[in-house]
Amino acid sequence: METLQLSMLQNTLNIAFLTVILYMSICFVIALIKKRNDIADIGWGIGFILVSIITLFINGFDFDRGFIATLLVLIWGIRLSIHIFGRNKGKPEDYRYQEFRNSWGKWFLLRSYFQVFILQGVLLFLIVTPVLIINIFRGGAINFLDVIGINIWIIGFFFETVGDYQLNKFISNKNNNGKLMTSGLWQYTRHPNYFGEVAQWWGISLLALTLPFGFLALIGPITITTLILKVSGIPLLEKRYADREDFKEYKKKTNEFFPWFPKNSK
Repeated sequence: METLQLSMLQNTLNIAFLTVILYMSICFVIALIKKRNDIADIGWGIGFILVSIITLFINGFDFDRGFIATLLVLIWGIRLSIHIFGRNKGKPEDYRYQEFRNSWGKWFLLRSYFQVFILQGVLLFLIVTPVLIINIFRGGAINFLDVIGINIWIIGFFFETVGDYQLNKFISNKNNNGKLMTSGLWQYTRHPNYFGEVAQWWGISLLALTLPFGFLALIGPITITTLILKVSGIPLLEKRYADREDFKEYKKKTNEFFPWFPKNSK
């Protein structure tokens, strides 16, 4: 049985990884045509959907735990891709990718492919691990841990969706030009959308913990948590606002990540 399970795991991981690499390579070609590497951000959520659906069907479709996990990814991925597409539409390429374009010089194409698209593909593969585990082994009836995981996902989806909506509404108001968003969910955490994204992946991982090789599911939430807290999420964004006096005051009052009531600044 263990040999069969290991073989199922290896086969699905191989298919998932090849799918991701092929998909990100296609995104790279589209980015070349459009001359904007922030296509990678729009394609991020769609990539998760693609891998989740493929691994769901190759292991036998059923309305079970695998269907639930894939549905959660579908909802998350569609919303995220639509949100990023709307945010980027009619605007220049994202400033982060413009900086890469200006600094990479003659190595731009090669570094774009590997450091933007293939790197994001590898990260996507790691983050989606809990869904792969679920889609391979499925398990029996939904248990209490699954219910907890689904509810954590719902909380995360609320924070990410509402946080993005409130920020978009704030930015679209011309009276707020140059101002800092500190109301709504943003008064409880400086990054409600990032908190929401991390919470969703921890929620999904709980659906996999009782399955064979379930411990591997922790790779996903650990990866996204590390990225957002330590690498490309919060650190880059907070560095951009670090010199602003209003941000320094906001920082004193408001938790960086986990939502909590505002503190009294002194």
